[in-house]
Formats: sequence, structure tokens, C-alpha cells
Amino acid sequence: MVARDERFLVFCEVKTRIVRETADAGDVLGPFASIGARKQRQVRAMAREWLAQGRLEGRGPAELRFDAIGISFDAAGRLLALEHLEAAF
Repeated sequence: MVARDERFLVFCEVKTRIVRETADAGDVLGPFASIGARKQRQVRAMAREWLAQGRLEGRGPAELRFDAIGISFDAAGRLLALEHLEAAF
């Protein structure tokens, strides 16, 4: 996902996870656990391509930022948590 305000152009990775009752209680990162170095490289490469294609209309914001959104559901599909980490990587 790409978003923009007056200051930032934000490239955001969105991850979801279904939390099962038998899930490991030590999984404190939840959906963010799958955003490792490889995924970060992929998102940065996507950002370079997006910018190279000239998709930014008008004067661009001064700063780029890479955020992450984590969404957790229970096994029945009910929303448990929605977290937004600014400048996640």
C-alpha cells in the first residue's frame, strides 16, 4: 500500500495472522514476525519501481517512510488487533 501526506510518502506492508487458541504464547510479534530482511528488500524494491514509473504526481513529499500494519483475527474471523508501526524498517 502507498499513502501520502504533506510530509511523507509511505510504503506500507500489511500482514494478517489468524491467532489460534493453541498458538505459541511466545509469538509476541504476531503478524510482524513475517516482515524480515527479505520482505523489507522486496518492499524497498517495489518502492524504487513505483518511483521510477513516475507515479508521484506533483511535488513529492520530502521524506520516504516504510511502515507496517499488522492485523490479527481469531479462528472465527473476528478482529483481535490492528497495529500500525510507523518507520518499521
